[in-house]
Amino acid sequence: MTKEENKITIRSDRATDYTFMYKGEEVVLKAGSVVSVADGLKNVVFPTVAMKIMNNLIVVKEDVK
Repeated sequence: MTKEENKITIRSDRATDYTFMYKGEEVVLKAGSVVSVADGLKNVVFPTVAMKIMNNLIVVKEDVK
């Protein structure tokens, strides 16, 4: 895989901030913002949440109840 294929963009469609783990550290994705992850999902851990995955874009939705 090339570096570009490994790059993941995570977008928040949430009304609240969303916290996930990246390389063992907590990362806060602000409500309505976008963050890029350079090495794909290999080092990402998402808590349970509704999400839509489209190619290299992950859209984070509200918490699953």
